[in-house]
Parts: sequence; structure tokens; C-alpha cells
Amino acid sequence: MDTRKETDPLGERLIPKNAYYGIQTARAVENFPVSGLVAPIQIIKAYVLIKKVAATVNMEVGWLDKQIGSVIIQACNEILEDKLVDQFIVDVFQAGAGTSFNMNTNEVLANRALEMLGKEKGDYHSVSPNDHVNMAQSTNDTYPTALHVSVLMALQPLLTALDELAAAFEALGKQNLHVLKSGRTHLQDAVPVTIGQEFTAYGSVIKNAAAELRRRQKNLYPIALGGTATGTGVNTHPDYKHLAVSKLAKLTGFPLKPAEDSFEALQSHRRAQTVSSGLKELALELIRIANDLRLFASGPTTGIKEITLPPVQPGSSIMPGKVNPVMAECLNMIAYQVVGADAAISLAVQAGQIDLNVMTPVIAYNMLFSIKILSSYLPVFTEKCIKGIIVDKNRCEQYLEKNPSLSTLLAPTIGYLEAAKIAKQAQAENRTIKDVAIEKGIDPIVLEKVFSRKNLLNEN
Repeated sequence: MDTRKETDPLGERLIPKNAYYGIQTARAVENFPVSGLVAPIQIIKAYVLIKKVAATVNMEVGWLDKQIGSVIIQACNEILEDKLVDQFIVDVFQAGAGTSFNMNTNEVLANRALEMLGKEKGDYHSVSPNDHVNMAQSTNDTYPTALHVSVLMALQPLLTALDELAAAFEALGKQNLHVLKSGRTHLQDAVPVTIGQEFTAYGSVIKNAAAELRRRQKNLYPIALGGTATGTGVNTHPDYKHLAVSKLAKLTGFPLKPAEDSFEALQSHRRAQTVSSGLKELALELIRIANDLRLFASGPTTGIKEITLPPVQPGSSIMPGKVNPVMAECLNMIAYQVVGADAAISLAVQAGQIDLNVMTPVIAYNMLFSIKILSSYLPVFTEKCIKGIIVDKNRCEQYLEKNPSLSTLLAPTIGYLEAAKIAKQAQAENRTIKDVAIEKGIDPIVLEKVFSRKNLLNEN
């Protein structure tokens, strides 16, 4: 293999001649052969946007040679167009704070800039990863900034998917708003509802979870950029922070602003935690809904079977004709993963010490992975599961007729204890509450009013 020799403060390394990464990236690959997972594309692009903005501002204030700055910006544009992304090879579990990934980015941009200038890769006297690409920056302010920007970028498709899922549940609810059925509390029969009301409630909770995420994403608008190593902004032009944040906001389309306290922005990831917690809260609701759907569809002969979920694949390698609720099962597993990711993020958020939280890479990876699996799957779940649900109206009616909790509606007329006796007898004799009530001498006209839809649902 053709190689080139590169030098850093720790010595020399041979680097593949055609590689755009350099010596510090190579050291990171040697030091952290952990998972084989590399940075999500959103982190790569967020970081490159930061480098582009930094080069632009540093040229404007007269700190960066315009020829060098221009080729750095060109290199940034190429990566934003999905070129050279295979050169970002540092494992997601790496050196604290993300220094390895920052240097991976700096080296790729420097070597591509050198190539554009007609110079050899590794000629860091001409274009330096540290002195030029990383000018006025530290890993300590750029990685937290990239965390915020990348999560904001990733969240938008998820929010759209949540809107579509909520709409699908609401549509299903409206279609079945008239279908009376037994309510269930404690997994036991309860007073009636409509199955449409249950579906509409699922839509409501998804809509509210999306609204909460939209509210919490605003916590990511303040960014650490310009704080450099410890929040003081050392080695930056006095105008750098304001100009850089303004340009980054314009490039991303988000109303980014400098953090009110740069020191807090480096020490604390509380703002990111609020979004991670929002993802966990969403996941908990998704688990609950998926479990409900599995219960409602259980059977077909020995379960509840009030609904049929769309069959999407055979359910067993040994039992012919078996169909399982696989879409809901998959959603469960995804949501469990999101809850677990939030636990890792929470531990990382509390692990900051003194002037810096160095656990940013694991926070970023877990947040982006959670968002990715949710935003990838929820549109499929909406189309292949929710939109194809069929309600068994007859089954709902059969359960309701023998529901002993209908005795609740008799209580205002005959009292709680007498109503309880009717419920007990109906259940023991496998009869309806209405039949036993008639036998007990309750006026059928009264019963018609008591068991009218209006009274069953307390409709005004």
C-alpha cells in the first residue's frame, strides 16, 4: 500500500497515501476499535457546517488567508453534498469530548483543500487541520454545537411522522366513533366507551408528544459556538461569536443564538437532556399503545379480537396460518431501545466535571440513533398497521351485552348494593344485566332509557 508520513506532537505515522484523514484520525482508529459504528451523517454535516461558517467568518475578520479559506469552504460544500463521507472513520465511542472526531473532520477538510490547491495530502504547513480549519474553535464548543444542530436536523422528519401517525389514529377514531364496546380498567370489564374514543385518545397523546418535542427543541437553539476551550472564547476575534452563530442560523434554517452563558453551555447538557427525555416519554406512550393493539387483536379464537391488524407476513415457521402482530411488536422493541438510550444519555449528562462535560459523543450518538429508528419506522407502522385496522363490531357488541359493569347504570335507580346483586347473578348465570333486571321487576321503559346510547356514554 502506498503511504505518506505524517507527524504530530506524539511522533510519526504512515497514512494511506490516498486517505483524506490524517495522523490523529489514525491514532483514534488504533486507540478505539470499539463498535465499528461511525458518526451519523447528521453529526458529520453539522460539524462541516460549523467549519464552513468558521472559515467564512475568519476570512471576513482578516484572520484567515482568503485562498486557504476559500478551498476549505469548497471542501465543506463537497461533504455537504455527500462526498468523502467514507473518510469519517472514528468510532462513536472515542476520546472524551469528541476531539478525535473533530480532528478527523479537520484533517479531511485540510487534505481535500490541499488537493484543490494542487499540493500533496499531509502538507499541513500549507493548510493545517489545527491552525486553519480549526481556527477560532475547540472541540469543546464545536461538538456541543454540532450536537444541537444535528438533533434539530434529525427531529424534523420524526415530527412529520408523528403528525401522520396521530392523524391516522384520529381518522380511525372518527370512522368508529359509533361502535360501542366494553371499557376495560384493571384489565377487567368497565362501563362502556366507543372504540373510536379509544383510537382518538391514541391520536391525541401522539399529537401532544409531538407538540412537547417541538417545544423542547427550542432548548437547542442556544449554542456553545464561540466559547472555545472553557467558555472564555480564547483565540477568537471579538466579532467571531456573533457572526458565526448568525451565519450558522442562516445555513441551517433554525433560529440559533449564542448561549447566554458560554460556560454553562460547555459544562451542562441539560438542554439536550430535555429532548432526550421527550423522546423517552414518547417511547413510553408508543409501548403502551402497541401493547393495547396487541391485546385488542389477540386471538383469533381465545383472545379479545375486537380488531384485526393487517397481516403483513406469516407468523410461524411451524404453525400454518398463524399471523402475529409483528408491526406492533417491532414498535415495542424500538421504543425499548429509545428508553435505554435515554438512560445512557442521562448518565452521560450527569457526568460532566468542572468546566466541561466530555461525554458529548455518546449523547449525540444515542439521541440521533433514537430519532433515526423512530423516524424510519413510524411511517411504515402508520401505513402497514394503523391504516389497515379492521374493527369487529359484532364482537364489540357481544362483549358489551354481557358486561356486568353495565349494572353501574342501574345504581342511581336501585342503589349500589342492589345493582351489585344483579351484576353477580348475571355473571353467575351467563346472562345479560338487562335480562336479570327485567326479571327483578324493573320497568322495561326505565331500562331502555338507562341503557340508551346517550346514557351509556353520558352524552348531553
